[in-house]
Amino acid sequence: MAYLRSYVFVRRIFVWPKLSFSSHFSSFSSQGTTPTVQVTPLVKNYNKRKRHKKPLLVDNVSWEERLASVVTPLWKLSYDEQLELKQKHQEKILAELSGYLHSQSPPGEISFPVLPILPSPVRDAYRNKSTFSVNKGVDGNPKTVGFYVGRGRDGNIVCVNGDHLLNMPEKHKQVARCYQEFIRRSPLEPCLLFHAGGHWREVTVRTNAAGHTMAVVYFHPQELTEDEIAVHKAELVEFFTTGEGSVCQLDSLFFQESAMTRCTHEDSPYQLLYGWTHIHEEVLGFRFRISPDAFFQVNQAAAHVLYSTVRDLCVPISEDKGGTLLDVCCGTGAMGITAFPKVERLIGVELIEQAVEDARHNAALNNLRNCEFISGKAELVLPGLVSQLSCKEGGRLTVVVNPARAGLHHRVIRALRNQAAVRRLVYVSCKPDGEAMRNFRELCCAADPKRKLTGEAFSPSVVVPVDMFPHTQHCELVILFER
Repeated sequence: MAYLRSYVFVRRIFVWPKLSFSSHFSSFSSQGTTPTVQVTPLVKNYNKRKRHKKPLLVDNVSWEERLASVVTPLWKLSYDEQLELKQKHQEKILAELSGYLHSQSPPGEISFPVLPILPSPVRDAYRNKSTFSVNKGVDGNPKTVGFYVGRGRDGNIVCVNGDHLLNMPEKHKQVARCYQEFIRRSPLEPCLLFHAGGHWREVTVRTNAAGHTMAVVYFHPQELTEDEIAVHKAELVEFFTTGEGSVCQLDSLFFQESAMTRCTHEDSPYQLLYGWTHIHEEVLGFRFRISPDAFFQVNQAAAHVLYSTVRDLCVPISEDKGGTLLDVCCGTGAMGITAFPKVERLIGVELIEQAVEDARHNAALNNLRNCEFISGKAELVLPGLVSQLSCKEGGRLTVVVNPARAGLHHRVIRALRNQAAVRRLVYVSCKPDGEAMRNFRELCCAADPKRKLTGEAFSPSVVVPVDMFPHTQHCELVILFER
């Protein structure tokens, strides 16, 4: 069986506490047929818990517990129970895909191998990026920094301090507490609703494994002049460098003025008020610089697991180094760069120009050659690029995609599906039951000239869930499609 030869890596790298991957495969390696996986019912009350992501505000439940049930809804379960629940949930999603591919299969069966979920090496305080909001607290103070409980459309939003949350590191909580102290001393009001005025908005905290800390303060200028804003920026710097906020020992302090809920560096530049322009992180022996708005996996320890999984699915150990790896939605290039030792050439495509700049810097930082990163919409760049590469690579073209929750544009799927040179595609999804499922079906469906899907269909060869987010319902799903 081809996939058994391709995934020898699982025996070498990953060990599941109850079932090793080698034993998982050995149970059907001698059968010579595609294995099936029986999906068992989800853990009791899981669906009920999903339907009520926003908890009912019951009088006998503390605000801290209500917040924990929103941000970390699995916090009451043991980690083994969390993994079991996530495994069952992913299997339910994959059974839907299997049923689409094999309509004659018994309901609930999966016709391709699904490996046991890979646990996160770190379960608590694992987040390296946290964004804290500003709004009315339990006591009614509008200058409260924390996380929301309730919904805006219901008019019952309350901002609750997050000091008790299991997934937040202490340094993030410390910066949030200090920022709250600063804005409460400031004569400026917070910006709770843009049309209602106010200035101080949320704060983002980023840290790395070395303990370095970056803070980004967001500010609505309203009608203030540049000189007036400069006074408040100076007060912010003083507070975090020589004042009470100096206890946070910030390495970087950024400031962004914006009249929009979210905007890019190009729309409104991040202003460095103090310290370093970047912090750095290391994964699988590669160094990456982290900009204020750069995407990086929020769980650095689990990123080692995720990226090594992707690397070995892109180019199995049984194959020699060679060919080109095309990284679609590459961000700052981390996924492609960590896989680079297995290929001869890396090409990344990314919409955000700042991320492309970071990716180019990261390739140079790691002394990598034959790396190219292209800025633009994947649906516009990819059709011509894939055709060009297929002519040059002679069949050694591998693709990895890691899109946002909206999934890949149908033109991207069409370009990949219709190029015979693409034989292996690794799809990484944090929400496989959303738009990604549409992508899966378009990759694997029969040829459909009406939708311009004329290439040979892909088939899922193996699926590896990776737990990147302990105490939450989410995980990353890595699927290898081959043809």
